[in-house]
Amino acid sequence: MHNRSPRPTSPVRRALNRTLLALCLTSPWVAAPAAAQNQTLNLYSARHYPGDEALYDAFTRATGITIRRVDSDDAGIVARLRAEGAASPADVVLLVDAARMAAADAQGLFLPIRSAKLEAAIPAHLRAAATPQGTTWFGFSTRARVIVYDPLRVKAEDVATYEQLSHPKLKGLLCTRSGSHPYNLSLFATVIERLGDEKGQAWLNGLVANMARPPQGGDTDQIRAVASGECGVALTNSYYLARLINSDKPEDRRVVERVRVMFPNQASTGTHVNIAGAAVARHSKNVDAAVRFLEFLATPEAQQYFANSNNEYPAVPGVKLDNPALRSMGGTDFKAETIPLSTVAKNLTKVQQMLDRAGFR
Repeated sequence: MHNRSPRPTSPVRRALNRTLLALCLTSPWVAAPAAAQNQTLNLYSARHYPGDEALYDAFTRATGITIRRVDSDDAGIVARLRAEGAASPADVVLLVDAARMAAADAQGLFLPIRSAKLEAAIPAHLRAAATPQGTTWFGFSTRARVIVYDPLRVKAEDVATYEQLSHPKLKGLLCTRSGSHPYNLSLFATVIERLGDEKGQAWLNGLVANMARPPQGGDTDQIRAVASGECGVALTNSYYLARLINSDKPEDRRVVERVRVMFPNQASTGTHVNIAGAAVARHSKNVDAAVRFLEFLATPEAQQYFANSNNEYPAVPGVKLDNPALRSMGGTDFKAETIPLSTVAKNLTKVQQMLDRAGFR
């Protein structure tokens, strides 16, 4: 389905430029109060995408609030917040997985906030459950956990659901990254939430029995393994495939031509989606500015930027996509699962134990 995908490099660049211009011209905070001009917001970010810097610059131009960013992975950020305690300078925390957001939240690292704008923009299943004190974290972009397969070896109807990945007809064909990686943990926790523990354990056992090789590498490695014939089917986040579709490299184009993509469970519960999310740090000294930044990330212009710069889907419904790769994969026109991610995250410890019993490394 990707053989005729347009070369997206220049369209994506043009879309990014249009989005950044719109962020500056249409932001509701262009007429920022003078008091904001000297404010600095400390952002602890696990997003390491070069394009995000332009988004932060757009916020600064619109509000006068400077972003000072500390980069690390999710585990490093959580460890730093714990070590710093009440002395932490962090104002906003940005992580790239709902399970990690929930784990940090459970450790009391986020401040509950109230924002009518955020509650109206971000669907309830993509944010923490509300409490009398407020809501602790919100998802601002999403990615689908899709199935890629070799059409010469696997029929589309045999990989139409996540549950089918454990069927014996796929024995020796399945490739994945580590079962303990948060991207897989979140998916597995969601499936087991639906199936129940007994059927969920049997499903995990079936995945292990169908492995073409021990779990290894990242999501792009799984796509390449399907294209090379080492595997017949694999799990990946949608933006990894979109990056290959957007690539000008001949070797990446060959990979794209060899594989097909399935958005699973379209006839039932929908495809699993995960998030990149943000929260106000528990000990923020600039809570008002931090909330403004989160509200900024929920604007249509910023949401479109997420889609164009890193091939993610907007968390806010109805945002138009300008990304050719995402459009070639069907855009946002797929049924997404709506089990609250905050609920699924509570099952992660149990799921890890089930993975251990299955021998899923």
